[in-house]
Amino acid sequence: MTAAENDLKTTAGKIADLSTRLAETQAPVGKETVEQTHSAGRLTARERVEALVDEGSFVEIDALARHRATDFDADRNRPPSDGVVTGYGMIQGRKVCVFSQDDTIFRGQLGEVHGEKIMKVIELATKTGVPLIGFYEGAGARLVEGIVPLAMQAKILSALSRASGLVPHLAVVDGQCCGPQAFMPALADVIVMVGDRSAMHLTDPDVVRTVSGVDTDPVGLGGTQVHLRESGTAHLYADTDHDATAVIHDIISRLPVNNRALAPRLSGEVPESANPELDAIIPDSSTAPYDMREVLRHVVDDGDLLELQEDFAPNIITALARIDGRSVGVIANQPTEVAGCLHEAAAAKAARFIRTCDAFNISIVEFVDIPGFQPAVEEEHGAVLRHGAALAYAYAEAQVGKITVIVRRAMGPGYVLMGSKDLGADLVFAWPTAEIAAQEASGAVRELYQQKLEKASTQGKDTAEMMQQYEAEYSERYLNPYVAAERGLVDAVIPPSDTRKQLIDGLELLDRKVVYPPLKKHGNIPL
Repeated sequence: MTAAENDLKTTAGKIADLSTRLAETQAPVGKETVEQTHSAGRLTARERVEALVDEGSFVEIDALARHRATDFDADRNRPPSDGVVTGYGMIQGRKVCVFSQDDTIFRGQLGEVHGEKIMKVIELATKTGVPLIGFYEGAGARLVEGIVPLAMQAKILSALSRASGLVPHLAVVDGQCCGPQAFMPALADVIVMVGDRSAMHLTDPDVVRTVSGVDTDPVGLGGTQVHLRESGTAHLYADTDHDATAVIHDIISRLPVNNRALAPRLSGEVPESANPELDAIIPDSSTAPYDMREVLRHVVDDGDLLELQEDFAPNIITALARIDGRSVGVIANQPTEVAGCLHEAAAAKAARFIRTCDAFNISIVEFVDIPGFQPAVEEEHGAVLRHGAALAYAYAEAQVGKITVIVRRAMGPGYVLMGSKDLGADLVFAWPTAEIAAQEASGAVRELYQQKLEKASTQGKDTAEMMQQYEAEYSERYLNPYVAAERGLVDAVIPPSDTRKQLIDGLELLDRKVVYPPLKKHGNIPL
């Protein structure tokens, strides 16, 4: 029976009418479209939400909303939901707010009512202090509604900015997301891109083709690989919609519901704290590479690392993990990539991760093996100073517990920026293999003994042999952790096998850390 056939003069008729209207929201543009979506290996916007939240927990809001535009005969096509499913539910027993854009309705374009629905769920998440999860796909602003959709996009960006740092915002880019609409997921704390079909880009490919003459498409402009490897805008990848759901569940399990809460701490049998394997993991040569992930897997619970931006700036590792059940943010130099040097992209990646952890009360643990910054003209021209300063700012400002483990080299500005004591680390441990100095031996000797070497050269002496002698003396005296330990810049020199125990004890102590920041609007981080 259709809505028109229900007898609206009776209670039964009115209830039947409601059922008819709600049934229409299950397939707003027809079952054939749903079948086409399934045949493409995708879930519908509604199915994504239902797959995400605990079974039976989803409560939809504004299911019956329809647009109110009339220009260009828009009032002849008014599907329910107006292209976005919104509401709230539970994930692993914890409340979340969620919205899911639907590109089968007006190509997912954002109109006034569509935007109002998203605004309402953002504000609901912020007021109630629960995570916000958005499934994004949409072809920009709905042109038939004129300038109003642009105003709605501005309102949404404002609301997301206010929510930032209050509640976690997780974005799943599940199709083409373009125009000003693409700024919405870019504001998220973590962005997951689904399959090779997803894309985020500001400009339409036709416009790029017309203006620049470059023939491209949405994937070429802002596809999954572009944002995972080149721009660093995205954090994680999922093959399918169901995989994306699993990724979001994993992230949610490691985060608190809001900035005043703590992430869930897993309880259970505490694994062995000592790791004898770590005592043999560092090569005898200070320049020989090794995989820092192997170090990390020996330290974190179950060897489990959820790496963010793994393929972007791989010389720095940023990952969520657990140590003794506590969620921690791990930052580590990767010696297999440009010897673990920092560069502008790695500094920006680490700075953003630090601010995410600090916003949500997740302690930071750094593993350091850095010879310095990557020396290159393009780095200097590419704003390495600004990005390096942003890293220093983010770490110094962070109020959560901060522990540093110096594994091997910690040289010059690399030492300063990678969790040094005076930059704000609460606890600094060093392995006996640590080399903490202003400069590598060869460079230091050239500067410190320049006059002696020049004089010896004019006298016909073997300066190469002298260099070797000076380097050996410098290395023995300075390239060790004990000079720093004598000055209190290292709290303890520890056997590598004791690292996990020291971190467990340190993190437990730092649970009680309290910081009273100075009163000010905000600092001016060099973005």
